[in-house]
Amino acid sequence: MLKETITLQNKLGIHVRPASLIVKIAAKFKSNFYIKKDDVKINGKSIMGVMMLAAGKDSSLELIFDGVDEEALKKEIISLFNNKFGEE
Repeated sequence: MLKETITLQNKLGIHVRPASLIVKIAAKFKSNFYIKKDDVKINGKSIMGVMMLAAGKDSSLELIFDGVDEEALKKEIISLFNNKFGEE
């Protein structure tokens, strides 16, 4: 199991477009993927779950990867967050 804590950097936070990109990438992998904000932990492969986080700019998120291809999943998800979902 791999964990990474990040601070959300894009201006608009996780709205529909970033949520769909997260889910699209996560769905390509066999590993489980979870996002934890405060005390809420959601399945990162569920667009409803990702949207439910209501994560705004500067939110601290814990990303949790668990499974056979967790390292590759982590790399792609972290890259997506670091590139601010291609929005800025």
